Amino acid sequence: MKPNFDQNWTTTNGGVPLNDSEVERYIGVVPRPNQVHLAQQPFYCFMHFGMNTANQREWGSGRETVQDFTIKKIKPEQWVRTVKAAGASGIILTCKHHDGFCLWPSAYTSFSVKNTDFDGDIVKQVSDACAAGGLDFGVYLSPWDMHEPTYGTPDYNDYFCNQLTELLTNYGHISEVWFDGAKGANAKAFTYDWQRYYKLIRTMQPNANIAICGEDIRWVGNEAGKARKNEYSVVPASLKQCEAIEKNSQNAEGDAARLQKVDTMDEDLGSRKILKSNAFLSWYPAEVDVSIRKGWFYHKKDDKTVKSARRLFNIYLKSVGNNCTLLLNVPPTDRGVICSKDVRALKALGEKINGITENPVLEQNIGELKQDQGYLEFNFDSAKKLKYFVISEDLTCSQRIEKFDLYLKK
Repeated sequence: MKPNFDQNWTTTNGGVPLNDSEVERYIGVVPRPNQVHLAQQPFYCFMHFGMNTANQREWGSGRETVQDFTIKKIKPEQWVRTVKAAGASGIILTCKHHDGFCLWPSAYTSFSVKNTDFDGDIVKQVSDACAAGGLDFGVYLSPWDMHEPTYGTPDYNDYFCNQLTELLTNYGHISEVWFDGAKGANAKAFTYDWQRYYKLIRTMQPNANIAICGEDIRWVGNEAGKARKNEYSVVPASLKQCEAIEKNSQNAEGDAARLQKVDTMDEDLGSRKILKSNAFLSWYPAEVDVSIRKGWFYHKKDDKTVKSARRLFNIYLKSVGNNCTLLLNVPPTDRGVICSKDVRALKALGEKINGITENPVLEQNIGELKQDQGYLEFNFDSAKKLKYFVISEDLTCSQRIEKFDLYLKK
């Protein structure tokens, strides 16, 4: 489209209303304070670490014993330094994966780090290192448990809540509780008491975001690091239904590759057309979860699959730069450190992220635009090289910007 700077585009607004009862309904949906914090810290790291790290697997078999966990020490301070160098703001640790092995000395099972040769509490060591380094700390607790005998019975919900209580009580501020719906095809049919889990989190850690199978953050729908062309934060409340997430999550150990393919069947989740046909709306932003490697746990054979800084930066731009948060998985090795190849890629990624705003041509807080402001014009006294354009809005006033155009005048 040829720009016409004599026309005031905003007043026409593409032929759709700027203000009416429907618009008021849309912009009446605002984020909770914990979701505002999330938007301000949109890049953080997953760390898959545990029994699978020791056994060189992606999923457990359900036949593991505590003797199989042969890792004796970790260096969480190195994890924190690596994450900070990448420009990320926090760590979410897999405190219990599907195999059921607990990285903390849980009082409710013998299948935990307390009965191994590891000296200490892994969750405590990581959470303390995050606190000392100024990072947020979050927990992943797999609802599916291959080891626990009560799984598949009503008693398991009690077991799960007891372990969740331990994590919410003993490790300081929890920024995010991450649930998924992954479950083996041969697992017992069982309905998780999600509402009970949510109520417990809201009571014990009211500032924590509940992600994916949760009420605060939705899954983008793939593990490829891809977002939709338009990712909205205000979407139909029905997207919070956990059943759909469980159905689309991993159902077998080899499903990671399948989920790295993008499904665009639901490309439009929050346009006016979609919102108009849904009576109940919610603030439910998307999270892009992707691994720096082929798999989610560390395997030496996958060292050659570490994504380059350039590729990681492209994922960052298309996730954080497209109204999503980015959860980048960085799995520690069986020596308890982040692999040097990952460290180098993440350091270079951090440098690229810092470079976005390193030499700003212009920084301005515009404030609230008026109806008679069709466009904003900025003039410079000399030619300027513009590589990135960063625009944001005050989310406490909801999501109001639908589209913008950027023109460079010579």
